[in-house]
Amino acid sequence: MILIADSGSTKTEWRLCGKPELLDKTCLTKGINPFHQTTEEILNSLKEGFTLDLDEIEEIHFYGAGCANPEKTDIVKKALHIFFGTENISVDSDLTGAARSLCGNKAGIACILGTGSNSCLYDGKNVAHHVSPLGYLIGDEGSGAFLGKQLLGDILKNQFSQHIIDLFWQEYPTNMAEILDNIYKKPLVNKYLAQYTRFLSKHINLSEIDKLVTEAFSLFIKRNLLQYNNILHLEVNFTGSVAFHFQAQLIKALNKHNLTLGIITQAPMDGLEQYHLLTTMHHGRYN
Repeated sequence: MILIADSGSTKTEWRLCGKPELLDKTCLTKGINPFHQTTEEILNSLKEGFTLDLDEIEEIHFYGAGCANPEKTDIVKKALHIFFGTENISVDSDLTGAARSLCGNKAGIACILGTGSNSCLYDGKNVAHHVSPLGYLIGDEGSGAFLGKQLLGDILKNQFSQHIIDLFWQEYPTNMAEILDNIYKKPLVNKYLAQYTRFLSKHINLSEIDKLVTEAFSLFIKRNLLQYNNILHLEVNFTGSVAFHFQAQLIKALNKHNLTLGIITQAPMDGLEQYHLLTTMHHGRYN
């Protein structure tokens, strides 16, 4: 059997595939990120939360945040080897996972729009070109954190109509001092900012909110996607909660730049399962 993992800093989704009759094929553990965790800490989180059958696992494909260089991927590989007892382990970035999930074996543009944002030009096997998202402070255009930052800035600087400003304060019993304290003095600022996408989603029918979201996506396209060669001849694909829940605004932004939409998914796991099953069948296993 194949074990696939899609991991962020908050949670890791694990899925067994290769036996359709399996009833229990998915579980969640704590997030794994080798930039913040040691091999021992990763191993402990697996011992605490992994609930699937360990028998017959022949290969593991792990995709995760922070798995961007050999030093970091080795931290994850070592923990997986100790826990699962197999040598057949690949560890790749979450961006590679998104690309394989969205594009399979075809060339295309793969994008992540969730709490953060990311993108790449994918050649059908690997990431061929990558524009750094730069994080929520100076980049991450189109992400949940970026949208939250734009919303709060416009609320606090009175850039919206009074109707929207009043709606915001009715729904969030907070104040400027508390907001600034959360942004400048507390950890996990990106997640704090991203929570405000719920307000945007609830009121997306209002033209000012629609405009804010559409312009954020347009900025993501301009500052990231338009740097990729031949983008006008490739499909642009998206995964992530922000892309999924704001599809209408995303399509408007793509149309503005004459780009062709491929698919939009809420999460990459289903596509990753399909990709690895097809790859395995191509190599003559599970026939």
